[in-house]
Formats: sequence, C-alpha cells, structure tokens
Amino acid sequence: MRRRLLLVLMVALLLVPALGFAGGRPEAATGEITLRFPTFWVGRDSKAAPVAALIDEFNEQHAGRIRIVVEESPEPDGYRTMINTSLAAGRVPDLFIFNPDPTTFQYYDSDILMDFTDEIAGNWANDFVEGYIGESTINGRTKTIPFEIGITPIWYNEALMRQAGITRFPQSYDEFLDALSRLRNAGIVPTAQMTGGVNAWTSMLWYSHILAAIGGPDVWSRPLNHPQFTQAAEILQLLYSDGNTTRDAIGADAGVAGGHFLSGRVAMFINGPWYIGRVRSDAPEVYENTSVGFFPQLQSGAPRGMIGFQLSNLAAANTDDPARREAVLTFMRWMTNPENVARISRESGAMFAVRHDLGADSDPLLREFARVSEQADFSVGHFQSQFPIEVVQELGQAIGAMMLDPNVGPREFVGMLERANQ
Repeated sequence: MRRRLLLVLMVALLLVPALGFAGGRPEAATGEITLRFPTFWVGRDSKAAPVAALIDEFNEQHAGRIRIVVEESPEPDGYRTMINTSLAAGRVPDLFIFNPDPTTFQYYDSDILMDFTDEIAGNWANDFVEGYIGESTINGRTKTIPFEIGITPIWYNEALMRQAGITRFPQSYDEFLDALSRLRNAGIVPTAQMTGGVNAWTSMLWYSHILAAIGGPDVWSRPLNHPQFTQAAEILQLLYSDGNTTRDAIGADAGVAGGHFLSGRVAMFINGPWYIGRVRSDAPEVYENTSVGFFPQLQSGAPRGMIGFQLSNLAAANTDDPARREAVLTFMRWMTNPENVARISRESGAMFAVRHDLGADSDPLLREFARVSEQADFSVGHFQSQFPIEVVQELGQAIGAMMLDPNVGPREFVGMLERANQ
C-alpha cells in the first residue's frame, strides 16, 4: 500500500514545476503582483462560473496592482494529490484550495503556510459562522481560511420511490430493507456505490452515515478495532449485494456513481450541496424529483446524525514580502465577502462557512439541505476526515476485496483498514 502511495506521489511531483509556487520566497514589492491559483473549481464544477466571474471582477478592480492567474486542474482527486505532494516538497502554490484533514493539517507545524491568525481575530471573524474558525485553528494559529462546507445527506428520487410503491423515505432500518426490496422488484437499482478514486467517495459517505447511525455523536472517538466498524461493514456489504447497486460499482469513480443518479437509473445517492447545480443543469427531471434525508435509525428513538464537515479552506504560501502578503489578504477578503459568497451559493448550491443571505428565491433543493441540517440531532465528519490518507485510499480496495474475495468478509475488511493505519 505504501509503495503504491509513494508511486502516486512521485508521479504527481512531476506535475508540480508546471504550476506557480511561491514557497515563502521574497519577491519584489513594485509593479503588478501576480498570484497563481491552481484550482479544481473549473470545468463542470458547479462553482466554476461564479468563481471565474468573481476573479475577473477582482482582476479588473485591481488592474496594475494585483492579478490572479487561474491554473485549471479539473479533476479533484488529482488536484488533492498534487497539493499534498507539493506541500510535502515545501513548494506551495501562491493560492490554493486546502482540504482540511489529518494529512494536510500536519503542515500547520511548518512555516510554509501563510498565517492569518491576527487578521481573522478582528472584525473579519464576524463574517463566519461560529465554530468554523476554531476548527481551522490548531495550537492557536489559523493558517487556512474556512470557506466551503458540506453536509452530505441521502439523496433520493421521489418519482422512483413512488414507482416502487414507497410513500415516504424510510425512517427505520426495517423500512429501509423493505424499500430496497420494493425498488429491486420494480426494476430500479436502489443505491449508487463506487470503489474508485482516491477515497471511494460515494461509498465512503454511505459507510460514514452507517457508522454515525451505529455509533452516534462519539462515533469517531473509537478505534478501528471497535465492533461498530465491522457492523457498519456488514450493512455496506449488503448495499453491494443482491442487486442493491449497479454492476459497475466495483472500480467505478465519482462520475460513474453520479451519472447513474443523473440518468434516473438509481433511486438513492449521496453527495453534497455543490452537486445541486450539476443536477439542476444536466438532469432537470431528476432535480425536480430529488429530496434529501437521513440514514434510517437502526434503533427506535436513536438520534439522527448528519455527516457534515469543512470541505475546502482557502490557503496561501507564506511570504516575506509585505506587499505580496497584503495582496493575498485582499483576495481572501474578496472571496469571503458575504455578498460574493451568496452569489456562488445561489448559482452552484454550495454551502459555506461565511454568513450570507441567499434571498427568498434561493434554490428549493438547497433549502432542503438547510432543513435536514437543522433537524439533525448531531453532526459528525466523514470517514476521510478522521484517518490518514493511507487508510482512506485503502477503503475502496477493502470494499472490492470484501465483494470479490470469498475469504474476505466484514471483519477482514476492517483488518485491511487497520493494517493501513499502522
């Protein structure tokens, strides 16, 4: 596993020189300051258009003084691998999207990231929802700016549910099992799953929801050898069995899993609010029939949990040049301006750590996200946010082994994760 990770990082490192990096170098304080911004908020990402418009407006307003140069990296998995590799090498982009997790937070201990602690301790802090600055602060230092957040409820297609004779989203586990059976009998695939990518994203979220339903608010306080991980694996195995997911789930990536939901072939799916814009534009009929809910309670009266997390922070390379630092701060304040954040949210459906008013004409599905967020009895992060990258990358391999190797069951599945965690 570690040899495979090393190979991925070595390949990604070859890409690093092609991007703009500062890495703390002193730079001239005269003339236009150019800040290079590699980002995956481009292409088909739902935030691409509003983010591009805001950057264009910023460049126009600061012409001759500051210029943001976007470097497109449209594949999120590849982008995160590149960023992790560049941070490990000490070559940091001028501006970049920081993925808050144990792998990246370790770089707070070095001096390669710009420190925003003093600035964000002032009036700027009032623009943020309470708690997110604290989650981005380690040992008293805030070296990244909280930006996009996510909750990832269960998405379901109400039209497909009705077609199968299901009148409401399952509230109990027995109702959930009955819904799986009804959907299969109606010729409808119940769930979208995937084992590909660097994190088996969709199935990682299903596994996280199941774990939260079992373990409650303290789910992540327990080690991998706790029975909850095996019990959750048993349910995940069920979702891969007996026609409960698509035949191409083993090896599928996020595009495949999402494509099945967009096409109306799958009744249940998991993703965050950033996907709302994609469904609205690419599958309007599915969008009109989509609602969101909680993973069913495994025991009557159990608290309902939501998977919520910081998704993307904004970060920058440290620099000794005061003018360059001020240019970065100017851009950070622009991107976190509540009115600008509201524009991105309205157009994309994404949710943010910045306080903002969506207005009465906000997206109905985004309002559904707000509803389930308010109804949740507790919120916890997902599996990826709790474990090192070696464990996260092993998750997809472990699911594949559990489904393809008769000698690998839920206990062996967890054993693979434990070995990756050593």
